[in-house]
Amino acid sequence: MSATLAIGVEPGESPAQRVARWTAPYRPAPGLPDEYLGPDGRPRAVWQRLLERLGGLSEPEILARFVSAERHIRDAGISFRIAGDQREHPWPLGSMPLVIEAQEWRDLSAGLIQRAELMEAILADVYGPGDLIATGHLPAAIVAGNPDFLHPLHGVSPPGGHHLRLYAADLARGADGRWQVLADRTQAPSGLGWALENRMVLARTFPDFFQDLHVERLPGFYQRFREGLALGAERADPRICLLTSGPYSSTYVEQAALARYLGLMLVEGDDLVMQDGRLHVRTVSGLKRADALWRRIDADYLDPLELNAASRLGVPGILDALRNGSLVMANMPGSGLVESAALAPYLDGLCRRLLGEPLRLSHPEAWWCGDLEGLAHVQANLDRLILRPAATPPRGAGRDALLAPTALAAGRAAVLAALRDRPFDTVAQEPAPLSTMPGWERGPDGLHLVPRPFVMRVFAARTATGWTVMPGGFCRMSERDNVDPLELRLGIRSADVWVLSDEPVAAPLIGSHATPRVRRLGGHLPARAADGLFWFGRYAERAEAVTRLTLAHLRSIGDAVGADISGSPDTPAALAIRALLDEWACVAAADLPTAALAQEALCGRDQPGSARSHVTAARRNAAALRARLSGETWRVLADLSDLLGLDTERHFTESQLAARAERTLSHLAALSGLSHENTSRAEGWHFAELGRRVERAINTCTFALAFANDEATPGCLGTMLALADSQIGYGRRYMQGAALDPVRDMVLLDPYNPRSIAFQMEAIVRHLGELPALSADGIPEPHARLAGRILAELRAGEAAEFDAVRLTTLGTDLERLADGISARYFPTGPHAPRPEKLTGLA
Repeated sequence: MSATLAIGVEPGESPAQRVARWTAPYRPAPGLPDEYLGPDGRPRAVWQRLLERLGGLSEPEILARFVSAERHIRDAGISFRIAGDQREHPWPLGSMPLVIEAQEWRDLSAGLIQRAELMEAILADVYGPGDLIATGHLPAAIVAGNPDFLHPLHGVSPPGGHHLRLYAADLARGADGRWQVLADRTQAPSGLGWALENRMVLARTFPDFFQDLHVERLPGFYQRFREGLALGAERADPRICLLTSGPYSSTYVEQAALARYLGLMLVEGDDLVMQDGRLHVRTVSGLKRADALWRRIDADYLDPLELNAASRLGVPGILDALRNGSLVMANMPGSGLVESAALAPYLDGLCRRLLGEPLRLSHPEAWWCGDLEGLAHVQANLDRLILRPAATPPRGAGRDALLAPTALAAGRAAVLAALRDRPFDTVAQEPAPLSTMPGWERGPDGLHLVPRPFVMRVFAARTATGWTVMPGGFCRMSERDNVDPLELRLGIRSADVWVLSDEPVAAPLIGSHATPRVRRLGGHLPARAADGLFWFGRYAERAEAVTRLTLAHLRSIGDAVGADISGSPDTPAALAIRALLDEWACVAAADLPTAALAQEALCGRDQPGSARSHVTAARRNAAALRARLSGETWRVLADLSDLLGLDTERHFTESQLAARAERTLSHLAALSGLSHENTSRAEGWHFAELGRRVERAINTCTFALAFANDEATPGCLGTMLALADSQIGYGRRYMQGAALDPVRDMVLLDPYNPRSIAFQMEAIVRHLGELPALSADGIPEPHARLAGRILAELRAGEAAEFDAVRLTTLGTDLERLADGISARYFPTGPHAPRPEKLTGLA
């Protein structure tokens, strides 16, 4: 999808003529199956339905919808990472969905359910009695030599009775036009969240199409999948967690979207701890039991005590919770075994033995080189086969590493040596060119449709009534013929999958069949999430402090108090501003020209203290909190990034920079307003507000030391009022102009001024009072005692007492308070204090 497409408009063109113009140059490669054109070379009926409806829109209107979709993706922060890449890339959603007729989907679903049952039966036997190996139906080397076969799990009955809760398969049409499986996904299938995001974006882009074309809806599937995650849990009202490897995972955005949509607790390994044989979540309220875990990390990283000792992603001892049945896990560790390409030659025989029927969904014909007959066939036909690893390749080697015949010219000797020395490591399969689907392309005569290679991932979830297939999927489409869309990377676009029914589709029913019990609880907050929210508030406040400081240097700020300040680099106020910007690492040097100084302080990419750097840090924290932040918050953060993301090679004038700083302050105020008006008053809100209040108090104390000290000039006092956004209030209260004690009183001690330190401390004490305590003895905890003491000193103090010594002490106490909050509520590491040690509680 690209907003830069120049779509032409033909005067007087009818919808049918428009569709004919779009499809006239559509030419699939000879011999390859295509979604738009059926085996008879005629357009499939479902695509005709879609194109007729699309042709009813003018091309400018279509373009406007595309632009709206791109804007929503940007505002919502929908992005992805390429494995090993630290950058986030905008989500590459294509504007043309893959459409499939309902009857064909039913046939496909039946084959998918059969395949899921087969994989479950294989896992149950391999980790149980081992009959398949004993009877020769499955070579032992395929199991024993696979790193995804986890020996510690042998003989462990999966809690809830099933190894698989979610199964996915990558599909494409074969040369005969029938769907075939390119890969089974059982380890930790990804894409379910992307499918959800794709549907939400296109539902906003073409809302009328879903009703008119009878597109099957998705919410019912997601609800049943969520209910299926808890099947077999010990408690009737289980706590379900989604285990992620963190915000730098290539699929973190979709994991956060799923956690938010399904109401799951998004956790990392550091959030979890084993105690008394059960898994618990570290929360700010203490340890809370986890009953079900949907893992999105590879199984060998799950338990460093019994699996990969180098793992920092898992939980030591978590396998014990599986052995004693206290934890339900999706999918069970070791289920990645059946992703092995070496199983392909044996699947039909295994299906007949285990399920009593032939395999419905085929796959490209394959030969395992660990079998002598298979090896002989491969060696004799090496120039026309594709080679792939028998087991999952190591991290970094690519999940579906392929060696096509064209690559054998340079490496034939190495391949032959590998087949001779370790033949069981290799599987060969017949080439299976990918089928194609329509995608938009801009040509010299405007917009038209061209065939693009694609792969569709379809999902099946185990529910209380059996397997349920999602009526849609996650499609990846290549923009170039030589780019394989098996993995999402640059050059690959995503597409929604629409299943078109012949009859109107009823509106989805959200929620379970039983009426849920009414609750007014905010839920438990993991300590890591609380830490992220705390620092999100602090970074936002730091960005505001730097912006206000820069703005004070760019414009006259003395109108309200009669001071004469013009941003001259020679006044005491200007010199103090420059020194503070330098101390905070906002600028490279304090003696830069005014405009250059302001541009660096606002937009410096290489300055760790610039407003841009603080907004980037806030957005980075927000990325780890996607499941807890609203779309409006993401939109404001995106606007802030655009405002401060100036080209550092260009030079801007003082007036241009002042206007940008003012707009930045407006957006930061909007961010604060969203926190106050749109955020539930649960524990997370308290921590975001604590971060903001603590940082504002620290910054105001720093400003007072620089601009309200005993040697402060009227210009410095005016700057102090501007930095505390208190000029209007001061002007209403005092007519004589800026004076030291009144200014200090207003910015330090006034409980009615929302910018004063006293106001921040009253808010901090209130927020701390709403948070859970470690003990029920009524004695305040150390951080709460410190907050109370600071507030008492401010209430009892007088402005004249707050000289440099007193302000320095106050600043030190505020920093200690921030550290005390962190130590109490954000424990990490094996030796951190555990909030579960409660006393006086039942």
